[in-house]
Amino acid sequence: MAIEARPLMEITKEALKVLNKEMGIVDTVRFINQFTTGYGDYTQDREQLFKDLTLDDIISAVKKKQTPPRN
Repeated sequence: MAIEARPLMEITKEALKVLNKEMGIVDTVRFINQFTTGYGDYTQDREQLFKDLTLDDIISAVKKKQTPPRN
């Protein structure tokens, strides 16, 4: 019995549909992201992005973005 191979795009679409249905969109995206690689040079980008900031500036910005804990 010969089994015909389906196109990879078709398999991918079906897999994403199943993941989304079973896990929800957020967890599906988180799952997929662990298999993708970034691009560019993060070290160089980071130096440009934070060149005018001190560590205290960065910590302060992070603290402002944090949400207070729920009781």
